[in-house]
Amino acid sequence: MTDFAGRHVVITGASSGIGRATSQRVVAGGGTVTLIARRAALLEEAVAELGGAAGWAVADVADKPQLLAALDAAVAARGAIDGLFCNAGIGGTFAAVEDYGDAAFAAVMAVNVTAVFHAIAHVVPAMKQRRRGAILVTGSLASERGMAMNAGYVASKHAVLGLSRAVALELAPFGVRCNCVVPGFIETPMLDALPPDAATAMAARVPQGRTGSADELAQVAAFLLSDAAAHVTAQSWAVDGGILGTLSL
Repeated sequence: MTDFAGRHVVITGASSGIGRATSQRVVAGGGTVTLIARRAALLEEAVAELGGAAGWAVADVADKPQLLAALDAAVAARGAIDGLFCNAGIGGTFAAVEDYGDAAFAAVMAVNVTAVFHAIAHVVPAMKQRRRGAILVTGSLASERGMAMNAGYVASKHAVLGLSRAVALELAPFGVRCNCVVPGFIETPMLDALPPDAATAMAARVPQGRTGSADELAQVAAFLLSDAAAHVTAQSWAVDGGILGTLSL
């Protein structure tokens, strides 16, 4: 089990799926966690399951004042942030590039890129001062591959991979790491929203022949946020059953 004793991890998009599963891993490893998401009812439910080691704050990460207030509240309640997992994201719309409206493009970039930048920039000064910290960003297969009919999402996920690499290089001299985890077809609310035949077709393309679970992704996320990955930074770490290494999308 990954050791988080004495560590405080903040996770965005934590009310369900990958974020919630990762929070469970952190608490199981002896750490404390602050969950940030938009839906108070789901956050309350998640924290009730996790017990006294967990707290929560409601924020729309695309709203900078809300996001920064949630991060500050996390520090006030549970101490300095040792790990930041920028996991919140949206899928955007599906349309040909010429039909991909300005508002749709701006919305996906606001959540998937700008919010990540704001969160990292806000926590970095304290991490640099303490000379320790781990930052993890949720990317996508779309961080590494182009996909048709989803220009906004692909652009956003390429962007956060580049951001994580830039941050990793900048912060390495201060003992702070930054990595990007790349989920494949993981069983999350986003995947569950697809028609059953689409989900089945996606699973068939995975070399392992199945979709992954949120907990399988969370195990890797917890590793990358922990001192067990002390010499891992600036990496794109796929949890995808072999898709990126074998197939074109």
